Amino acid sequence: MDLTADRFRDHPALVTDVRTFTFAELRDEVRTAAAAMIDLGIEAGDRVAIWSPNTWHWVVACLATHYAGGVVVPLNTRYTAGEAADVIARTGAPLLFASGEFLGADKAASIDRDALAQLRHVVRVPIEKDDGTWDEFIARGAGRTGDVDARAAAVKPDDVSDILFTSGTTGRSKGALCAHRQSLDAPAAWAECGRLTSADRYLCINPFFHNFGYKAGILACLQTGATLFPQLTFDPEKAMQAVAEHRITVLPGPPTIYQTLLDHPRRGDYDLSSLRFAVTGAATIPVVLIERMQNELDIDIVLTAYGLTEASGFGTMCRPDDDAVTVATTCGRPIAGFELRIDNPDDDGAGEVLLRGPNVMLGYLDDPEATAEAIDADGWLHTGDVGRVDDRGNLQITDRLKDMYICGGFNVYPAEVEQVLARLDGVAESAVIGVPDERLGEVGKAFLVTKPGVELDEETVIAYTREHLANFKVPRSVEFLDALPRNPGGKVVKPLLRERA
Repeated sequence: MDLTADRFRDHPALVTDVRTFTFAELRDEVRTAAAAMIDLGIEAGDRVAIWSPNTWHWVVACLATHYAGGVVVPLNTRYTAGEAADVIARTGAPLLFASGEFLGADKAASIDRDALAQLRHVVRVPIEKDDGTWDEFIARGAGRTGDVDARAAAVKPDDVSDILFTSGTTGRSKGALCAHRQSLDAPAAWAECGRLTSADRYLCINPFFHNFGYKAGILACLQTGATLFPQLTFDPEKAMQAVAEHRITVLPGPPTIYQTLLDHPRRGDYDLSSLRFAVTGAATIPVVLIERMQNELDIDIVLTAYGLTEASGFGTMCRPDDDAVTVATTCGRPIAGFELRIDNPDDDGAGEVLLRGPNVMLGYLDDPEATAEAIDADGWLHTGDVGRVDDRGNLQITDRLKDMYICGGFNVYPAEVEQVLARLDGVAESAVIGVPDERLGEVGKAFLVTKPGVELDEETVIAYTREHLANFKVPRSVEFLDALPRNPGGKVVKPLLRERA
């Protein structure tokens, strides 16, 4: 951070509706916040959780945690209080930054602190209402930055920088440990593919709690000197207004964002000609969408990519000179020092996608068995995805070994949903699959077998899951069956359920 702040001292680093920072000002704020953390007793290696949407506070809290030698633990803003508390407890985080009142919720107030003995401090992030908690926190660090630089200098490249949780196929989330060198190297490679420079103005719609918003957003801008414009929530007209007003050049996001912008009735009212670079993925992409992005939005570079949390969020990516068909139908070639291999390919060349390289995660938090299952003795990360590689080395994802599906850009693991359904009175068996959805890519569909004499309806089932799961995990439809289809070994045959759906 010091290198960037010295090089781009007076260049805008972070721009929001309420506050703007140059790189020098951002460094000052980060150092003060880091000093405040030290004053609160945060030690090197302590975990600091952040549960908030895309505000400038998120950026400061994240970078200050690193500066103080801590480990960032991003929490999905769609988590229920119970899901958030589980992650906080498992990481032993003594400090939580959580949003106050926003869109009818108060995440900071929803946490049961009596159940979290190690959580000593909660700093409320002001969004709709400022109660002074953030200012009180920052005031702790004012004039006390003397020890901060020494703490930052002591951080080693292989120290853990962050723990990002990804739902596991066993139904319990797993925390992927990532080192500082990985959190910088992988997004730097991504930025190089997109030719990101200090001249770029980056509208970040991707949430910061997600690997992409955090690393391909905050950290990519920090390393290149690009200016970051966070957006709290995606509003298509506000996004177009921001592009026109601030001459935005970089706009990554899932395919649904571009489809929404392209089809918006007021698109012609806004000058979007400044856009030059877009990256998408997380779903099958029609070739015509890539062509429309290039032609109607006049975006010079449109790329697709493939990555996963266990690979620092990255893996493969297309290149600027790839044609629209390549971009739409493949995920490109390895970046960031990754090797790519297809394990046990079939006659069509399809098999499990394996990745190896310096940016494969350090392992799962407190779970050596799961780590050994994911990373073999030769260092290959078994992704659980099925794909093939074409003659030019481009990866095409064709299926998933696991049952994961992607809803609105977020991974959903059916086992987690099925465990919640198992606790609903009257449910004997359940199976969840992803089904196509025009807006979100895929949504959940639950198949249930009820206990004898019990009657349940779709509304009751969906309402129950909504109480216990983040919204993107909630099934959108329910079908009741007399029995689930099973193979001779007793395993549910989900392909048959997909055919039925």
